[in-house]
Amino acid sequence: MPMLDVDRLSVRYGTKQIVDALSFSVSEGQWLMIAGPNGAGKSTALAAITQGTPYTGRVLFEGQNVRSMKPALRARAIGVLAQNHFVGYGFTVEEVVRLGRFAYAGGVFGRSQEDDVEQALTLTGLQDKRRQSVLTLSGGELQRTFLAQVLAQDPKLLLLDEPTNHLDLIYQKQIFALIGQWLQTPGRAVVSVVHDLSLARAFGTDALLMDSGRKIALGRANDVLTPANLDRVYGMDVAAWMRGLYSQWAE
Repeated sequence: MPMLDVDRLSVRYGTKQIVDALSFSVSEGQWLMIAGPNGAGKSTALAAITQGTPYTGRVLFEGQNVRSMKPALRARAIGVLAQNHFVGYGFTVEEVVRLGRFAYAGGVFGRSQEDDVEQALTLTGLQDKRRQSVLTLSGGELQRTFLAQVLAQDPKLLLLDEPTNHLDLIYQKQIFALIGQWLQTPGRAVVSVVHDLSLARAFGTDALLMDSGRKIALGRANDVLTPANLDRVYGMDVAAWMRGLYSQWAE
């Protein structure tokens, strides 16, 4: 049984079809990268899977309809990192990370599972900012704070919408590396929406290529993110463009 099973997922806004009968599954140990041009429906599909937007079709987690799962049980099973975050409160970094334990604790700031909070702060390099207000953080620091919150949640499945959005190169590398490390524990899987095709090929075990709300290709990352497939959806010679960019660094 797959961990995540998406069956004919469709999202429509008015008369516009954003996601059109999308089906795929994700099993333990997989890191599925969802790629495609702007407007392909990637983030909308992820929002539907996380119950953030109305949809038709079915989304199952370990055989259970996600719609029918109690919020606390869903939070223990599925962790979600959005692309953008708005904060209007002066919580500290540690307090925001601790909110990831809410589904397990008796209160919002309960003292349960301290090791999960400490590990999340350490993995994301936020130990020295734990007492700092999130209102004073840079965009990259704020993104790492919310990633730490999701990791403290200790889910089985991570759903990430542009997880390195706003991050400097060093933190892009670190975030993808630590997610890869997190994935090494049995019983876990990751689904990420990505724009950077190099990161998708470097870290993804599998890939889903979308265009105009539809599935174009699905399978192992290197089999999906091919020049022929990418040229089809992006309308350009993607491989040549990428080679030209990276050739500037050749000595």
